[in-house]
Amino acid sequence: MNPLLSKLQPYPFERLRKLFEGVTPNPALRPISLGIGEPKHPTPQFIQDALAADLPTGLAGYPPTAGSPALRQACAGWLGRRYGVTVSPDTQVLPVLGSREALFALAQTVVDPTQPGATVVCPDPFYQIYEGAALLAGAQPHYVASDPARNFAPRWDQVPEEVWARTQLVYVCSPGNPTGAVMPLAEWQMLFELSDRHGFVIASDECYSEIYFQDDEPPLGGLEAAAKLGRGDFQRLIMLTSLSKRSNVPGMRSGFVAGDADVIRPFTLYRTYHGSAMSPLVQAASIAAWSDEAHVAENRRLYREKFAAVTPLLEGVMDVRLPDAAFYLWAGVPAAWQGNDTRFARELLAQYNVTVLPGSYLAREVGGHNPGQGRVRMALVAETAECLQAAERIVQFIQSNA
Repeated sequence: MNPLLSKLQPYPFERLRKLFEGVTPNPALRPISLGIGEPKHPTPQFIQDALAADLPTGLAGYPPTAGSPALRQACAGWLGRRYGVTVSPDTQVLPVLGSREALFALAQTVVDPTQPGATVVCPDPFYQIYEGAALLAGAQPHYVASDPARNFAPRWDQVPEEVWARTQLVYVCSPGNPTGAVMPLAEWQMLFELSDRHGFVIASDECYSEIYFQDDEPPLGGLEAAAKLGRGDFQRLIMLTSLSKRSNVPGMRSGFVAGDADVIRPFTLYRTYHGSAMSPLVQAASIAAWSDEAHVAENRRLYREKFAAVTPLLEGVMDVRLPDAAFYLWAGVPAAWQGNDTRFARELLAQYNVTVLPGSYLAREVGGHNPGQGRVRMALVAETAECLQAAERIVQFIQSNA
């Protein structure tokens, strides 16, 4: 067996199952889960119709790894409308099977494990695929702690120069999971300058980019930041996005990557051997989804309604505030739990049948400190009434245990 597999840590939800072993949730209350970031809004009908319309011919042949020209053009067109950037649909866009597998596969393409100390830099807390991708590529992860004083944005400026010198890949998540922080232009400029100096690739995970709270402040994207800074060739930059959150189609496993053609080319080669080609049915539905914004605006409206109802309630009993974007609340547990986020989650389930994810499960301890310790992640993905009921139970739970 591949010895690198032994380096992988249990996934957060596996740890959550172990944490809840032996817990009997309050049977008088219907279970409500805020633990998993899986979109629950209905899939738009026109996307379902587009997928079904391709059934007569869409299963009759093997799809190309690069996807159809029509799909690549739809992705490039969306980038132009959303960010005002121009990319070649032929050389700078590649359809992928959702952002997760692309985030993993990109590290296998980019990392050269024969180089001493090959390093992949990622935020902490983080999406665990970054860590697993680095380890299975033969690299060592370097974790960049988030700063509570800056709405939990990563402190890139605290990475030592000797770490940057051996870095081959940097994962950026903006808007962030679990914190919802959006990276400003000045920090993009800093990373671009470091990339120029050290030659590492930047992978910009932007799967939450379309869930935000101010119409006049959509989150800044990586390609957009590069273009604003005169880097129109997107050298050593790859953005990754997905329809899962934007269009409520997590089961379609559809997204795309875009950016530096010199990275897209070997990435396409890797994926050809890996067998990562998107079904023509999914391609047809994806073209429809990327070409429509009305359903995305409605999706945002539903999330704004939820956060407007839930956040004020929780602010009265927890250290929590509206994120920059995304659909998570990153909440500090009250003093009665003395920073013990796992005990908070376990007792909440037992007493009020609400599931939240301990923040320490989403981070790694560095220098004796786990930046997720004492916080919990709440995914406001269900309907507003259910999220509001969960918030009311959490308030009752905290007040009854004060």
